[in-house]
Amino acid sequence: MSNLHDQNLKKLALAVIKTETEAVAALASRIDDDFVQACHLMLNCKGRVVVTGMGKSGHIAGKIAATLASTGTPAFFVHPGEASHGDLGMITQQDVVLALSNSGETGEVLTILPIIKRIDVPFIAMTGNPASSLATFATVHLNVSVKQEACPLGLAPTASTTAALVMGDALAVSLLESKGFSRDDFALSHPGGSLGKRLLLLVSDIMHLGAEVPAVIETALVSDALLEMTEKKLGMTAIVDQENKVIGVFTDGDLRRMLSNSSDVQHTQISTVMTPSCTVISADILAAEAMNIMQENKINALLVVDKHNKLAGALNMHDLVRAGIV
Repeated sequence: MSNLHDQNLKKLALAVIKTETEAVAALASRIDDDFVQACHLMLNCKGRVVVTGMGKSGHIAGKIAATLASTGTPAFFVHPGEASHGDLGMITQQDVVLALSNSGETGEVLTILPIIKRIDVPFIAMTGNPASSLATFATVHLNVSVKQEACPLGLAPTASTTAALVMGDALAVSLLESKGFSRDDFALSHPGGSLGKRLLLLVSDIMHLGAEVPAVIETALVSDALLEMTEKKLGMTAIVDQENKVIGVFTDGDLRRMLSNSSDVQHTQISTVMTPSCTVISADILAAEAMNIMQENKINALLVVDKHNKLAGALNMHDLVRAGIV
C-alpha cells in the first residue's frame, strides 16, 4: 500500500515537471519584436522599472523586480492595492511600469491604469491573455499564456507563474548583457554575499600586518623560527635578509622533513632548511585569487610582499575561511 502511494507521488511530481517544462518551452516562440520593444523601453528608461502584480503574480513580480535591480536595471515592486492609496506617488514620468496578471483583468491593477495613462509612462503588460484589458492598454504586451496549469484542478497558479518568472529572467539577463553588466558590477550590489566577497575582497583587507607577521632573519636558528611560528600561529614563518626582503619560508612541513633527518633545531641555521624561492603574492590581488594559488600549490599559507619583494604581510587558509571566501 505504501509503495503504491509512493509511486503515485512520484507520478504526480513528474506530471507537474512535464507540464511546467512544456509551458517554459512554449515561451521560445514568443521572444519576438514585442520582447525586443519591451527591452528597449527598459534600456531607455531614465528612472526605474516599477513592477506590480496581485496575489501569486505579485510574488513573481517582486522576484522579477529584485532580479532586475541586482543585475543593473534599477527596479522596485509596488503593490497594486497600495498603489491606489498613495503609493502611485512613487511612479514618475521617467519610469517604466511592468504589470503582471495571468488573466489580464486583475481589478487592483486595472484601477491604476487611468493614472498610468495620465502621467504617460511606458506600460509593459505580461499576461496570459492577449485580448485582455491589460494587454490592450499596454504599450507592449508579453504573452506568457500556458495550455494548462500543473495543478490537477486547474486552479492554483503553477505553470503560469513559472512561465512569467522565466520571461522576467529573460528580460533581466537580456538587459544585463546589453548594458555590459559585469561580475564586478554584480558584486557591488551584493557586498554581503559570498560572491560579492570573492569579487571585492582584496588580500590587503584580510592579511596580517606588522607584529602579527611571523619572520626571522636568515642567520637565525631553527629554534628561533619555531618560537616565532608558535607565537604568530600561522603555521609558517618568513625568512628575510637584512633589508627585509623575503628569501624563503619555513613551514610545518619543512619542520617535519627536517626532524625526519634527525637535524638539531638548536644548532641548525634556518637558511639551510627553509624552502627558498617560495610562492608570494601582492596585497592588491583578490583574496579569492590567493585561495586559488594556495590550492594550486597545495599550501596553506602565503607571504605578501611589496614591489621590492619586501615582506608586507601574511595570511593562511583560516583567514580566508573567516572572511567567507572559502
